[in-house]
Amino acid sequence: MSPKYTHAIVARISEALLESGPFDLKLAKRQHEQYCTLLREIGLDVIELPPDDMLPEGVFVENCAVICNGVALICRSNNPKRRREAASMAIILKKELDIPVIEMEDPHARLDGGDVLFTGREFFIGISGSTNEEGARAVAMAYPEYPVTPIRVNGSKRLKYYVTMAGPDVLCVSKSAPCQEIVKRMEREASFTYQKLTLPEETAANMLYINGTIVHRSPTEIPDAYKTLKEKIDIPTRNVNISEFSQYSSGLTSSCLLLRRWKSIRSI
Repeated sequence: MSPKYTHAIVARISEALLESGPFDLKLAKRQHEQYCTLLREIGLDVIELPPDDMLPEGVFVENCAVICNGVALICRSNNPKRRREAASMAIILKKELDIPVIEMEDPHARLDGGDVLFTGREFFIGISGSTNEEGARAVAMAYPEYPVTPIRVNGSKRLKYYVTMAGPDVLCVSKSAPCQEIVKRMEREASFTYQKLTLPEETAANMLYINGTIVHRSPTEIPDAYKTLKEKIDIPTRNVNISEFSQYSSGLTSSCLLLRRWKSIRSI
């Protein structure tokens, strides 16, 4: 069963993101606005946090927390600035949005939300440069109702750069060798069986599946995968160009925190 979402938390781009490397700031901000508009058009209430120059990568909010079944597990990075992002998000979730928050007790635990793939049935946790086994155990303790499987991810990328959900029980992957290695590990360890949607470009594997709609990158970014999606997908799809602001992240998934709320959330 795929989770149903009502809200998305996003953060506007700070000029401090230029610390990550050169890019067109105006274009990045325009693309991010289009990204937020798309989320609204598919039915989500979008909570936009203001830019914070003290948090250069704050736009990539997924790093901060894992939210499942109305409970948020606060992540922990090796990077002090990213830790401040998580601490700031914890306050917003708890005090502004009234969402129960769990802090990781193990001081050695490291966890990045980009390494956490929830299929609706179980969790896969990428063991990467950003997440360790102790972080995976923290997810298992926070959500004991679901199987939690650590998956080794080599290199600097996080798990959801390589694998995301493309529908109920459908994994979106690419043809790249690193991705195929990861998927083979997942298939060996999974508690459930999944179908696969395999796309040509590696960056195309990072997509959002939200309440029956697939959100993927624009045809100018993933021309070959776009053709594949048009041929193979029979559920609603939307695309958005995130070429500029996503240069230093996984892209679509990293720029929002999705959650379900039964009661309304007051404006921040």
